[in-house]
Amino acid sequence: MADDDRMRGSVGTPAAVAEEVARAAASAFGLAPAQSDDDRRPSAAQRLHTDPDTVERDLIKLVLTIVELLRQLMERTAIHRVDQGDLSELQEERIGMTLMILNERMTELCDRYDLTMDDLNLDLGPLGSLLPRNGT
Repeated sequence: MADDDRMRGSVGTPAAVAEEVARAAASAFGLAPAQSDDDRRPSAAQRLHTDPDTVERDLIKLVLTIVELLRQLMERTAIHRVDQGDLSELQEERIGMTLMILNERMTELCDRYDLTMDDLNLDLGPLGSLLPRNGT
């Protein structure tokens, strides 16, 4: 007996099998039934409030957060490569100077837009913060 025949024999039509699987999944995972667009009420997570006066600052904050994340990743990679002995002294010095200049520019941009480095650290909820706090 084929699998399809066994499933039809015990439950019924393929549509009934699909409905039973959907009910079992909903029960197992605590899923709520799908709602039509008319039934949906906007939740706090679906609403987006923008303030025209702060859009530029918020956009700069997002861009600087991404740049700071990349800067920290580059710094960690450079430190790892130095520890491994993969770089010459000249390369080490160039990377060090580049990272120092980038850090200075980040500080200048944060000052210009009245931001601190802590302002750039996004809270990811249960995952913690995006950037390490206090360089740790």
